[in-house]
Amino acid sequence: MDRSDLRYEQYVSILKEELLPAMGCTEPIAIAYAAAKARAVLGSLPKKMTIEVSGNIVKNVKSVVVPHTGGLRGIKAAAAAGAAAGSAEAELEVISDVTKEQIEEIERYLEETGIEVVHVDRDHIFDIAVRAFAGENVSYVRIVDYHINIVEIERNDEVILRKESEMQGDDLTDRSGLTIDGIIDFANSVDLEDVRETLQRQIDYNMAIAEEGLRGRYGANIGKVLLAGHEEDLHYILRAYAAAASDARMNGCELPVVINSGSGNQGITTSVPVIMYARSKGKSPEELLRALVLSNLVTIHLKTGIGRLSAYCGAVSAGCGAGAGISYLRGGDRDAIAHTIVNAIAVDSGIVCDGAKASCAAKIASAVDAGLIGMYMYERGNQFFAGDGIVKHGVEKTIETVGRLARQGMKATDEEIIRLMLEE
Repeated sequence: MDRSDLRYEQYVSILKEELLPAMGCTEPIAIAYAAAKARAVLGSLPKKMTIEVSGNIVKNVKSVVVPHTGGLRGIKAAAAAGAAAGSAEAELEVISDVTKEQIEEIERYLEETGIEVVHVDRDHIFDIAVRAFAGENVSYVRIVDYHINIVEIERNDEVILRKESEMQGDDLTDRSGLTIDGIIDFANSVDLEDVRETLQRQIDYNMAIAEEGLRGRYGANIGKVLLAGHEEDLHYILRAYAAAASDARMNGCELPVVINSGSGNQGITTSVPVIMYARSKGKSPEELLRALVLSNLVTIHLKTGIGRLSAYCGAVSAGCGAGAGISYLRGGDRDAIAHTIVNAIAVDSGIVCDGAKASCAAKIASAVDAGLIGMYMYERGNQFFAGDGIVKHGVEKTIETVGRLARQGMKATDEEIIRLMLEE
């Protein structure tokens, strides 16, 4: 694929749009971002806030630690952190520079401020709105569809920004040109200077938090559990490092990650196993970058049909991406990569998303395992065939089917998961 191909610039833009740095789990950070923006619009510290959130936001914020808050969890903590100490200009790194003194301020602010949380059922699976009050002034900020997509800003009776619903998300590059064949062609031919900064940041950030996850004690310590007694087994190492990064991220580690498709766990899953495999096998920096181009775009391709949030665990798609990237590093051709993806989909597509929490690390380990199994199957002359469950003829039809399963078939499952999580 050369630069004259319209897809070339699209693929570069997609990587830059999706591989963003974020501090902490992205849904609470999006709430903090909205609250920080509401404060900026208000012009003073809110004395009261109402946070309106869709069910999937409740699901992904309820149990996760908000970084730089002294271990606080949940929607109110995220909103308090953004309002009391956030910098809206930093977007998904909105609370990355919080000081020790500000952590104490966040705790006081949370105790002293009336923050109401309202579960709303509107047209968007991803929906966050913050209404902030101070004296006679009121501000309103709403985010939909993805984490920094502000579609409404108001102050008192003045409308500062309002995107029409049909325009929401139009500022993202068109994903319809993503195909497995196109992704492989792009990975082979891209001028690495066009993507080097984006991918090197992913390597640096995501490996740093993986190593911290193995050093410290976070959550259920899935990474450490996997690695114990298997320190020389590469199959365990690849899963353990990915899981350890999630251990740390889900449980308050104050290191950033580079996300994929709006999720830090997906960014970790699609990158860390590929990085560890390349290092263990002495692959060149250029080979690693090309493999990461492939793994990230495969994950994005799968997630485009599924959507940002659903009952379908996003780590499954990222595990497929990791398996494809490792197959690429092993010299796999188009058929090897495509069959790795299809096989991995067939193995792990039943994993549900019941929110961001410590057990995500174990799901990540399972997703990476499925990617590796899918790769090993094809290398040994084995595969799943069309008609085996949801597997269809060809990788693109199978990917399309997964999108339908997640977006349509699992809609009722998602609603029931949210109801269960809201029960006392």
